[in-house]
Amino acid sequence: MKDQIIEKIYEYSKQPYQKYFKKNKPWEIDKTALLNYPEGSLGFGLGNFLSKNHFDMQPKLEDHDMIHVLTNTGISVREEIGMQYYLLGNGKKSLYLFLVIASGTPFYMKEINYFIEQYKRGKKALPFHYLDFSKMLFTSIQSIQKTFNI
Repeated sequence: MKDQIIEKIYEYSKQPYQKYFKKNKPWEIDKTALLNYPEGSLGFGLGNFLSKNHFDMQPKLEDHDMIHVLTNTGISVREEIGMQYYLLGNGKKSLYLFLVIASGTPFYMKEINYFIEQYKRGKKALPFHYLDFSKMLFTSIQSIQKTFNI
């Protein structure tokens, strides 16, 4: 039940966030085209992630899915909150990140050790959250993970 509540909050907050806070341009590519990138590349990895989870590209939110790919983070509510802790540890600061952590953590207090672990993982990695992933679609996922200690 709590997962459904958190998912609804995300659903309702996504569109205003995309419209009013995300200033980047949407990527000019779709899931099918991403699957044509070389296997092991960031582009292919994103296409595979979207297909596997039955998602489509979300305009202006593509970087969020890239973080899932690079950190091997799943899509459960627990994992989504954990990913925000990871990003906080990595140095990212955004209204959305703080809202997810502030609204999600109280529902998942039993997972606090997992969240702290994710924060520490993010701290260990070199900052990468600011990269323009749209220009890195041919880059090997492994090389990015190795370079940034992800």
